[in-house]
Amino acid sequence: MDKFEEIPLVSKECKSCRNAACPLESKESNNLMGQLSADWVITDGRLERQFTFKNFRQALDMTNRIGQLAEQEGHHPDIFLAWGSVKVTLFTHKVGGLTEEDFILAAKIDRL
Repeated sequence: MDKFEEIPLVSKECKSCRNAACPLESKESNNLMGQLSADWVITDGRLERQFTFKNFRQALDMTNRIGQLAEQEGHHPDIFLAWGSVKVTLFTHKVGGLTEEDFILAAKIDRL
């Protein structure tokens, strides 16, 4: 069993970026993608998902919920809010790539 598949992502907590020594290899990232909604994509080494809503208020509510979750986890995505749309981008700047923490937060965002 792969070291990243032992415990479901949603059951884990984000660790400090200081504990992340290097970015994940593409094989590891691809394995973790299997635990996320199919709406997540890896683009230019970043994990991204686009949410669509009926209006600005719903998009703003989702943005706030993601922000609260990010604060709880201590891992902060880039969030782009537009009328009826929220785009979330995850990337661990400190290591210059994707880490398990990015996938943990993505899995928890899926549950919102």
